[in-house]
Amino acid sequence: MPEYNAPLRDMRFVMDELLDMTGSYAAYGLEDATPDLVSAILEEGAKFTNQVLSPLNRTGDEEGCHIENGVVTTPKGFKEAYQAYCENGWGSMTASPEYGGQGLPSSLGLIIAEMVASANYSFSMYPGLSHGCAAAIAAHGTQEQKDLYLSKLTPGTWTGTMCLTEPHCGTDLGLVKTRAVPQADGTYKVTGTKIFISCGEHDMSENIVHLVLAKLPDAPAGTKGISLFIVPKFLPDANGEVGERNSLVCGSIEHKMGIKASATCVMNFDDATGFLIGDINKGLNCMFTMMNHARLGTGMQGLCHGEASYQSALAYAKDRLQMRSLKGPAAPEKAADPIIVHPDVRRMLLTMKAFNEGNRALAYYTASLLDQAHYASEEARADAEAQLAFLTPICKAFMTDTGLEATLLGQQVFGGHGFIREWGQEQQVRDCRIAPIYEGTNGIQALDLLGRKVLGSQGKLLKAFTKQVHLLCKEVEGNAAFGEYAKKLAQLNAQWGELTTSVGMKAMQNPEEVGAAAVDYLAFSGYVVHAYFWLKMALVAQAKLEAGSTEVDFYKGKLATQAFFYQRLLPRAQAHAEALTAGASSLMDIAVEQF
Repeated sequence: MPEYNAPLRDMRFVMDELLDMTGSYAAYGLEDATPDLVSAILEEGAKFTNQVLSPLNRTGDEEGCHIENGVVTTPKGFKEAYQAYCENGWGSMTASPEYGGQGLPSSLGLIIAEMVASANYSFSMYPGLSHGCAAAIAAHGTQEQKDLYLSKLTPGTWTGTMCLTEPHCGTDLGLVKTRAVPQADGTYKVTGTKIFISCGEHDMSENIVHLVLAKLPDAPAGTKGISLFIVPKFLPDANGEVGERNSLVCGSIEHKMGIKASATCVMNFDDATGFLIGDINKGLNCMFTMMNHARLGTGMQGLCHGEASYQSALAYAKDRLQMRSLKGPAAPEKAADPIIVHPDVRRMLLTMKAFNEGNRALAYYTASLLDQAHYASEEARADAEAQLAFLTPICKAFMTDTGLEATLLGQQVFGGHGFIREWGQEQQVRDCRIAPIYEGTNGIQALDLLGRKVLGSQGKLLKAFTKQVHLLCKEVEGNAAFGEYAKKLAQLNAQWGELTTSVGMKAMQNPEEVGAAAVDYLAFSGYVVHAYFWLKMALVAQAKLEAGSTEVDFYKGKLATQAFFYQRLLPRAQAHAEALTAGASSLMDIAVEQF
């Protein structure tokens, strides 16, 4: 199975040349995040993921996790890799120094997370869930809870989970049945069953901190009655160390299509001792701190699998000999030509490259907003929060949809060998398939974007981004090399607003119009956002070439991929526009009996 190598050159292009992230670190007063330190972290991250995590990807998939009497064992090598991960400080990079963290910016942590997940996505789940758990406690916990749990979650001594879903309710959390009964000592007895709990039980840390959604006996119906509780596997003793076992157990682990080395658990809570976090009946607000963090991370999964698949497919296409080029032998000294000479193989590789690099630009830009929301002035923070609200569902849904497409194309490049385990592509497909489903299906993300974020803000969140697009188009207007691309982007940008108005007007008469249009609306939005970043990347590449850069192939590759995206992929936006304007009748007029 091919090994993963972090694409450091492209990562640095986006970080330094497109977004000037290290310049932002300096502006925020993050003195430790110097260019030299950032470069060293990237280099070491690339080594760790290549040498430690990538070799465990296939073996972990083949072995999977094991359960016996409620005890889950991870695949061979995972526990040792996790210890090395913690000892090297990868998990504590962005955490507060108050609790043993390094205080580095969130965006840098996300870039390292890309390397980890690309090398071994199953492994990345274990520390990834802990970050979200810690973020929720940091935002909503009492000082005592922060001091106790963050001091353990930060170095990775303890790990964390988020326990939302139940067998009967899925995404509809208002139907949660798990109950929390108040006790005289201020604790709660939590009883219920949660399913699909990533890393709910394992042998890699000494304790697991579950954040559990539950309802008090007198709670209001629906989502207004949900509270959030800290329910640790082992109750902390008087010194904050592991104490007696809590009354919760892993009932089983799911038999999954992919990410088999990540333990996805059914968790049973039976009068388990829990501690309220945040206010009573405000648990969903607290949990969104975790969910938004997880949704950006899930969006990254599309990029990660797309990148890993692309690396394998590109190497294979350069090496695999089959047929001759349509215009004559490209390698006459060989029995056949490498398949990369064939137009259809190039179509697949360029589609992968365009989506991967566009998604990286989108992801890093969104990550930079996390820094802005944390470190900038009050006004700039508010702007960053608004942009994050708008871009998060696009990141989660568009990046996972296009990431899955890229991964499938990587399998297709291999032909029949793509269906065979030894080449690794079938695992990439299986592992990637969950990304459009969990942390809120992409249909839910689309409803969130169109219904809550765009129409719910009366277009304010959309207009803030389309203004950026408009300014870029005006800047490039008349440019000999890129003027036509800017004109096309400007047309789509204007159409974005028109489509929004059209759907909004229809929805005033029929609320189902929003649901009918949402998925195509998000796809249209994703293509426009990608077009915006690809135009910006092309401008940077052209400027570097004009300045005499010796990295001619790298920058010309950017220009060629930008042209391919605009000519071959961006036209898809119009198909989505036509579909979303078709209205709800084509979906809703058919009777249930007629299916």
